[in-house]
Amino acid sequence: MSRVKLDRIDRRILSDLQEHGRMTNVELAKRAGISAPPCLRRVRALEKSGFIRGYHADLNAEQLGYTVTVFALVGLTSQAEADLKGFEALVGSWPQVRECHMLAGESDFMLKIVAEDWDSYQKFLTTKLTAAPNVSHVKSSLGIRTSKYQPGVPVQVE
Repeated sequence: MSRVKLDRIDRRILSDLQEHGRMTNVELAKRAGISAPPCLRRVRALEKSGFIRGYHADLNAEQLGYTVTVFALVGLTSQAEADLKGFEALVGSWPQVRECHMLAGESDFMLKIVAEDWDSYQKFLTTKLTAAPNVSHVKSSLGIRTSKYQPGVPVQVE
C-alpha cells in the first residue's frame, strides 16, 4: 500500500528524519504526536512509496583527505539519448564524482567532483573526464568554501 497524499503527521516525520536521521522511532513518534507503532508503519509506508529514498551519514570530506571540490560543466558532442545514458553510466563508475546533474542550456551536465588535491583533480580531468567518449568540453570551477549545505528539500509541516 503506497501513500500518495501526505498529511501533517507524514510531513512532520519527513522533516524530522531529514534533519535528524538517527532519531529513534520513539522520539519521532513523540514529536509527531502519535504512538510508536503507527509512527513506524508511517515511516515504512513513506519508504515504500519512495518519499524516503535512504539514510546516510554526512561525512567530513576534508577530514577524510578530500580538500578540493570542483564543479565541472561538461558538454557532449551528441545529445542522443543513448549517448547521454552512456555518459551517465560512465560517470556513475567514478567514485570522485559525487553528483551528476543533466542541464538544459550551454552545458549538458554539471558534476560535483572531490579530490585529495588539485593535482589529483587534474589527473582525473585529463585521464578520465576529457578522455571520455563524446565529451567535447569541460569547464572547471574550483570550490573555495561552502557557506550553506542543507541536503534535502524544504518540507512544509503546517
